[in-house]
Amino acid sequence: MILILAYCAVLLSFASGLLALMMNQRGALLALSRYGFTNKPKGNCRAWFDKSLEEQRFPVLLRQAVFVLLGFSGVFSVLAGLSVLVTKAVIIDQIALGLPWLPWHVRFDSLSGFFFLIIGIAVSAVSIYGPGYVNSYKEADHPFAVLGLFTGLFVAGMLLVLLADDAFMFMIAWDLMSVASYFLVAFQHENPANRRAAFLYLLMAEIGALAIILAFGVLASFSDGFTFDALRSAKLSSNWASIAFVLALLGFGMKAGLVPVHVWLPEAHPVAPSHISALMSGVMLKVALYGVIRFCFDLLSEVHWQWGVVLLVVGTLSALGGILYAMMQTNLKRLLAYSSVENIGIIFMVLGLSMIFMANGHPKLAALGLLAALFHAFNHALFKNLLFLGAGILHHQTHELSIDMMGGLIKRMPQTSMIFLVGCMSISSLPLFNGFVSEWLAFQTALQVDVLDNGVLRSLIPVAAAALALTAALAAACFVKVFGLIFLGLPRSRNCDKAHEIKDKGMLASAAALAVLCFLVGIFPGVIIFLINSVAGQLLGQTLPNDSALGWLWLAPVSAEQASYSPPLVLIGALVAGCVSFWYLRRSPLTIMRRAATWDCGFGGLTSTMQYSSSAFTMPLRRIFARVWLIDERIDKDMRGAMAMDVAAVHYQLKVEDHSWPALYLPIARSVNKLAKQVGRIQTGNIRVYLGYSFVTLVVMLWVVSG
Repeated sequence: MILILAYCAVLLSFASGLLALMMNQRGALLALSRYGFTNKPKGNCRAWFDKSLEEQRFPVLLRQAVFVLLGFSGVFSVLAGLSVLVTKAVIIDQIALGLPWLPWHVRFDSLSGFFFLIIGIAVSAVSIYGPGYVNSYKEADHPFAVLGLFTGLFVAGMLLVLLADDAFMFMIAWDLMSVASYFLVAFQHENPANRRAAFLYLLMAEIGALAIILAFGVLASFSDGFTFDALRSAKLSSNWASIAFVLALLGFGMKAGLVPVHVWLPEAHPVAPSHISALMSGVMLKVALYGVIRFCFDLLSEVHWQWGVVLLVVGTLSALGGILYAMMQTNLKRLLAYSSVENIGIIFMVLGLSMIFMANGHPKLAALGLLAALFHAFNHALFKNLLFLGAGILHHQTHELSIDMMGGLIKRMPQTSMIFLVGCMSISSLPLFNGFVSEWLAFQTALQVDVLDNGVLRSLIPVAAAALALTAALAAACFVKVFGLIFLGLPRSRNCDKAHEIKDKGMLASAAALAVLCFLVGIFPGVIIFLINSVAGQLLGQTLPNDSALGWLWLAPVSAEQASYSPPLVLIGALVAGCVSFWYLRRSPLTIMRRAATWDCGFGGLTSTMQYSSSAFTMPLRRIFARVWLIDERIDKDMRGAMAMDVAAVHYQLKVEDHSWPALYLPIARSVNKLAKQVGRIQTGNIRVYLGYSFVTLVVMLWVVSG
């Protein structure tokens, strides 16, 4: 029954895509022609071809039906994930697809179920959000057939990755997920930035896929098949196991967005539709995390502490680098993309700690590290989906994504501002919200370093913990900037001045539901910890003690004497403090709060030009961490007057770039171009030379075959 729920989730996501394609033939033909798969019709055919969506029958019902199927896919994913997590079942099946000698093998266990739960929640929210959001696209320019088809295939690919129990099925599903999301990134392909981002994403996705194939190949060469059961039985030497680990980390890390192979995230996420950005950042990155956990904790027979050090160092660099780059961004979705790099880095840091404790004979602490990593993955999926959906609402209403062009929206969009504030507080790891609990558990894992005997590890882990603390502080500063510049102050553009609350209740309801989940999980984290405990039990054979990990009132992951946290009591304390403060401010006429105009410092009226800009807000941090970025800062003055002594205008330009481009990617691009020029010399245009090539190739092939 549980596996049937999982199959239904996959089939419904496929069905949603096929429904969008089959019931919108004009849009499908238009999409195929623009992607180069068909020729554009001419004459009378062209007139039929160019009919707008309003001239078709039931366009609104069509879109709603597509998203309803997608929503049911999300619901079935949640039900399947919860069922397998509660029952702790391991279900195995085969599907008559694939190669003649290798049918698709399916395995649905607690690890798969946990990520099914993450995908299901996100897809359910997107299915409510999507119908209102896609109405802003013109059918003639951006056919719904493309968006609906590839969204369904994208979700189906992610779910199939989680079900795969052999390398062949895993890679088919992985490439389905990657290729479908490529078309979603390139959806608005008339923009050069979209085409560039889509090409970069697809290129890095396929390079990562090759690394994953090689990692599976290393395991397969020491086993008798490609099924995961066969790969688990492979007996590898320490060197070959390390090679497989590095290849897997490269492949999955490239999809997850680890530094320095993260550059596709800030390019692809800002240009994709907002609900697709939410799925890519909040969910697809977690599928890559699933791949790392499945490969390292399940398929590899033994975990080495050196691998944990690699994950710890790479995760620390990603977390700190991601939030520092996010601080400098003015594009809201680009900032959120870099923030995903930061949060993925935190998850990999804690996974590294789990590996270190596991390899050094401390399975309970390893279970705590795995629990903290998975819990933060769950929380990141909630608040990052919330923030991307909120960014879509802001873009929909203001037609702006630049933080410097917004402002004053808390008065014009009060409901959106409160929902977005919850997302900002959650991602900033403030108490009473879900992000705080998982980061607190991460700190508790790092603080157990005294049980290790290795002096290097005892020195390295506290440094990583300090970097995690700095990352948390910078994240709070970053999202103070985001919320302050977007919602407070005065509008900086005409669109923001005329903005109002969105009329589509579905878009607001989906973001509000995620905000409620962020709060509830922050107050009652024991429910999610109970579910994750079954994952740790299956992978590590160890769970946290029930009396400390699963209490609904107190969290004491190691022991109550060392550290404990009670979200309900903190909530009660906060409510009491709020009531007392309110009563104190109301008890005397001298302390009653009043509304008045903002003090203008005697300048005779406030204007938006007096407000802090994004670059001004981050200037102190830019001075401190100047070497982290490539900074091009210019101040040009227009001088006038008889002796050009009067300043008429000041032009300020700031350009902040990623070190990864000139240090890693541009040298590779130059090398490829140089190699391509050398290969181009083969084309001489002389038929005799080409016949010579054919003759030499034939001789070599005969020699190889005969040998």
